[in-house]
Amino acid sequence: MTTRWPLHSGSKLTQLLTVRWIGQIGDGIFQSSLASFVLFSPERQPDAVSAATAFAVVLLPYSLVGPYAGVFLDRFSRQRIVQFSNLVRGADLLLIALLIKSGTTGVPLTLLVLAAFGINRLILAGLSAGLPLIVTREELISANALAVTGGSIGVVIGGGIGIGVKKLFDAHGKSDLSDAKVILIAMACYLASALFTRRLSRGDIGPADHEVPAQIRGFRELQEGLRILKFHPDALRGIFATAIQRGGLTALTLMGLLLERNTFNPPSNPDAGLAGFAYALAIAGVGLGIGSFVTPFFVSYFGRHRWIRLMLVTPSIFLVFFAFIPQEWLLITTAFFIALCGQAVKVTNDALVQSQIADEFRGRVFAFYDVAVNAVIVLGAIVAALVLPKSGKSAELPLLTTGVFAMATLLLLRPSKFFIARPRE
Repeated sequence: MTTRWPLHSGSKLTQLLTVRWIGQIGDGIFQSSLASFVLFSPERQPDAVSAATAFAVVLLPYSLVGPYAGVFLDRFSRQRIVQFSNLVRGADLLLIALLIKSGTTGVPLTLLVLAAFGINRLILAGLSAGLPLIVTREELISANALAVTGGSIGVVIGGGIGIGVKKLFDAHGKSDLSDAKVILIAMACYLASALFTRRLSRGDIGPADHEVPAQIRGFRELQEGLRILKFHPDALRGIFATAIQRGGLTALTLMGLLLERNTFNPPSNPDAGLAGFAYALAIAGVGLGIGSFVTPFFVSYFGRHRWIRLMLVTPSIFLVFFAFIPQEWLLITTAFFIALCGQAVKVTNDALVQSQIADEFRGRVFAFYDVAVNAVIVLGAIVAALVLPKSGKSAELPLLTTGVFAMATLLLLRPSKFFIARPRE
């Protein structure tokens, strides 16, 4: 499998990356403020259940929005959808900032947060579905590496910006007011992303006029996405492998959050816990960048399928050590390698799916892809809530994750099943 650098004169990829990266910097700023308000507030000391609930609030929306994402992404201009969604998301964050300023934590805040993250998943699915239209097949892996890695690093950078700006605001006002001001900065990023979307023309990221289906069928679109993937079994298995990796990563992220908040730092000093957790995420962000950078080269050598198998099972080495040595330095080391390997799996599988699915079906397939991944992420959060104590110390969770990764590699991705098959269509 050969790869080619996708940024060159005349490429529309620069415009798409600008839209995605600015929005994901906003995501990092927004998420850091939300975490500060919900999980690292002096008045709120989280346990595994409350932390898992916060993750579920973030992740469940797309499981509800997802079935209809394909309806829109395969029928209407994806450029218009991304632009309008960013504007709506900006307005939503304004309302969230007002509620947080007043210290509100009830149903209204939860519903607005659900809406914000549901819209975010729609935007990312639209940009992913449109990517193959502006790069060649040989550029696809490198383009995915740039899009996904830059976005993930943008989230980490945004998180650092949010934490740093909040500390400045805290010196001159109440904590809740500081969180609200940080959210307004995230809102500005979303509005800027909407503005930069105008650099893409209406049809640049699809769908083409002749590819628009005639009917709108809601949840049946999700079933259609799964039906299409059954004709490409390696892409379907890759999606499930990516979901399993993301579910394990979520469970371990909750473990790291509780360890930093309640064990590695005094529970009475939430700022120290937030700083420690942010540092671990920053190191994981470096792993994300390296994972995406090296993936095109190793895919050229190993092939997509072998590389996904290798990257799914590799973190198990570090997880076994961390299970028996729950030290902060080993948490950070494990975060680095599991992020590196997880990003390699995601980038490679995104390119695998994009290269095999025709554009008229790609919106529905990516809708199914995101729903499947988010459902397993929520499952990972639930498992963490059941296994983890309030301190976060647990040998069972890293060992359980190791076992799941190994089984997925041996069974789901076994070479006799996980290979490019001739489509059965």
